[in-house]
Amino acid sequence: MQDRIRIDKWLWAARFFKTRSLAAKAVDGGKVRLNGERIKPAKDVKPGDEVIVASGQLEWTVRVLAVSDRRGPAEQARTLYAETEASSAKREAAIAERKSIAQPERERRGRPTKRDRRLIHRFTEER
Repeated sequence: MQDRIRIDKWLWAARFFKTRSLAAKAVDGGKVRLNGERIKPAKDVKPGDEVIVASGQLEWTVRVLAVSDRRGPAEQARTLYAETEASSAKREAAIAERKSIAQPERERRGRPTKRDRRLIHRFTEER
């Protein structure tokens, strides 16, 4: 096992992103920071580094424990990093807050039903 690896490969192997190209785009877009600094996809990451990954409304702050260029099962990927307790608490609070917000009722799509058509005719009919 090597001691350094490209950040985009590590993010892919640690299962933060589904593909390596998505990981590279996130790094280029400033969604990933290494030790507090904005980086490029070819930047090497090593054990002990701190990586901040923003994805959507969620943000992970993790400490790199090991490096791997092979994408394995999720159990193996979780051994590559350790999430800080503050990050975990903040992320879980954001998820709980999002769940507590009332979701708007979905609007109907497609053709009107027979009942809808009758209501439309009743409303538009001239008296």
